[in-house]
Amino acid sequence: MTSDIWTEKYRPKKFEEIIGQKEIVLRIKSLVEKKSLPHCLFAGPAGVGKTTLATIIAKELFDENWKPNFLELNASDDRGIGIIRNEIKNFARTMSLAKIPFKIIFLDECDSLTRDAQQALRRTMEQYSRSTRFILSCNFSSKLIDPIKSRCSIFRFKPLTKENVDEIIKKIKNEESIEIDEDATKILFEYSQGDLRKLENLLQSTSSVTNKITKKELEEIISFAQPKDVQEIINLALNKDFQNAKRKLLNTMLNQGLSGLDIIKEIQKQIINMEIEDNKKLEMIEQCGEIEFRLVEGSDEFVQLQSLLASFTR
Repeated sequence: MTSDIWTEKYRPKKFEEIIGQKEIVLRIKSLVEKKSLPHCLFAGPAGVGKTTLATIIAKELFDENWKPNFLELNASDDRGIGIIRNEIKNFARTMSLAKIPFKIIFLDECDSLTRDAQQALRRTMEQYSRSTRFILSCNFSSKLIDPIKSRCSIFRFKPLTKENVDEIIKKIKNEESIEIDEDATKILFEYSQGDLRKLENLLQSTSSVTNKITKKELEEIISFAQPKDVQEIINLALNKDFQNAKRKLLNTMLNQGLSGLDIIKEIQKQIINMEIEDNKKLEMIEQCGEIEFRLVEGSDEFVQLQSLLASFTR
């Protein structure tokens, strides 16, 4: 057992070590070997290798001298135009210290930038294109203005498949000498949804308690809605027993430490599997979507979920 943070310990150091994103890695590796890297946009969910790949690009291009030629910034720390005018411009206007004629700026979560900041970034990308290459990373490319997207080669990352996740679990099992049973492996994949950071953090926190990871240990650590409880809540509401449905919902959330979004996602899963008319399913899923939007916007969880149960009851 080690005190290292597993997300860093198992972070790939070379192109060949990256699991998943095979086509993207092949294209990027070819560009790096030719030393003809364009501006790049890495779009996709969290924990699938965007930051890791950007760092590997810098290490492969600049070798031991990569740190002075690589600037990593997180746009969610400073969303305004200041981050473009200060850190980015100051770094971009100086020439590379290596044989490669350009430096790299990696801007993570660039979809958090304000529209004015994005316009300033577009002009900076034009002005310093000879001395600097930009690698932009985001979860939602639709939040970026078209002039930025048109200046980049876009690489769309996908969540890791079950085979990818199983491969990583197997590697960690062997390295850390822990046991993980088949049911636990299924839960790990369902919980992580292809996000490696989630997966590795959960494995490390669980392995600190026991070397034999089972479904029971994971359920004690993870807060997720039990399907049978959610089924009961939905059935009570559909049978017009609103009071008991509300009581069961609140007890489930409080006893299992669940958020409103956790409950909504499980309700949506259960509705799809229910044996009811398709039209009713469509109405119920549409209502779930509306409530989920309200929760994301900051509405009160209990009020909104009770509103959802009331709509099911009607």
